[in-house]
Amino acid sequence: MSLVVMKFGGSSVGTPERMKRVAERIIEKQKAGDRVVVVVSAMGDTTDDLIDQSKQLNPNPPAREMDMLLTTGEQISIALLSMTIHGLGHKAISFTGWQAGIVTEAVHGKARIQDIDPKRIFEALDQGNIVIVAGFQGMTEAGDITTLGRGGSDTTAVALAAAIEADVCEIYTDVDGIYSTDPRVVPNARKLDEISYDEMLELAHLGAAVLHPRAVEYAKHYNVKLVVRSSFTHNEGTSVKEEANMEQGVAVRGIAFDKNVARISILGVADVPGVLASVFGALAQNGIDVDIIVQSGVQDGKADFSFTVSLDDRAKALEVIESIRSQVPYREVTSEDNLVKISIVGAGMVSNPGVAAQMFATISSLGVSIKMVSTSEIRLSCIIQAEPLHEVVRALHTAYGLDTADQAFVGGPKERR
Repeated sequence: MSLVVMKFGGSSVGTPERMKRVAERIIEKQKAGDRVVVVVSAMGDTTDDLIDQSKQLNPNPPAREMDMLLTTGEQISIALLSMTIHGLGHKAISFTGWQAGIVTEAVHGKARIQDIDPKRIFEALDQGNIVIVAGFQGMTEAGDITTLGRGGSDTTAVALAAAIEADVCEIYTDVDGIYSTDPRVVPNARKLDEISYDEMLELAHLGAAVLHPRAVEYAKHYNVKLVVRSSFTHNEGTSVKEEANMEQGVAVRGIAFDKNVARISILGVADVPGVLASVFGALAQNGIDVDIIVQSGVQDGKADFSFTVSLDDRAKALEVIESIRSQVPYREVTSEDNLVKISIVGAGMVSNPGVAAQMFATISSLGVSIKMVSTSEIRLSCIIQAEPLHEVVRALHTAYGLDTADQAFVGGPKERR
């Protein structure tokens, strides 16, 4: 008898018909002899609707009250799913995040899980129940309700799987696995049978939306076996694990892209020790994450440097830079949007020195200029103009031999949390 965690996103339970189909799938799993814990997101657009309603009443609502509001979406899902399973003649019980023993830090909107006491979960399983847990939420030691931020239900599922030592954590979504790139952009993208934690973590950080980076981090840290599979079919999914089998001659496993990119350039800064520390220290103190950093040559004791931030943080970053001008004098600050970060990922890249040259050659053959470059052992990222994105992705996909004649992608609404 296996212990399985199954996670279903918002589109999977977005209508009564889909809710019933999910209930039937869960019952199938229990009938096969498994003990089942289910993690569910809010139905469909529930969270967006709640946010819109709150903004109509208060454009800047308190973070604590937003958490109180948004967690109701998952509570609706777990109760309805439990009722559906009961209606099909099987035992189920629903738990909120705090009822399931999930304790978080005292940060509203993006709390991290600190501990899980799965006592009630095991008691319910021992009584023959399918246990349904609300994703995306927990409670502080002081008793305040918190949410886990974007991708929180994935994180809940993996953290629960680690806490109860589940045999597998299955993430059900609107695609039937991890693809070599977005099948909406490249219809003949290849579905991967397996991928390593490190490769998946890079792809998740770089824009692939199937799994949230924090969930992959938990899985790697606690060695949780992850399987990503479709809510709409019974096709085999993709296993995410410590080491994945390397395909002969395949250095690049996937291509990801991120449109949420802005570049900021600070020009004419004195080339003296401590300048970069002052700039990036101020940005960090204001909660602004910086990605790629490039410094140009020094002329007359002055240097220029550029860096990327999320498009959402651009305005705030410019304000911070202006606020430290007396501390770090500069000639000019410029910013640029309409950019995209396109990345190739693969554990085999480190032993294939021609991979980078091929990426640069492929992009330049399309008449596209590369503005910035960043590398790691298993990842190479380029900042380019956004307009030719799809053309560049398709060209790189072909150049690295990732195309397949199969078009197995099963589309559906994008999952939420």
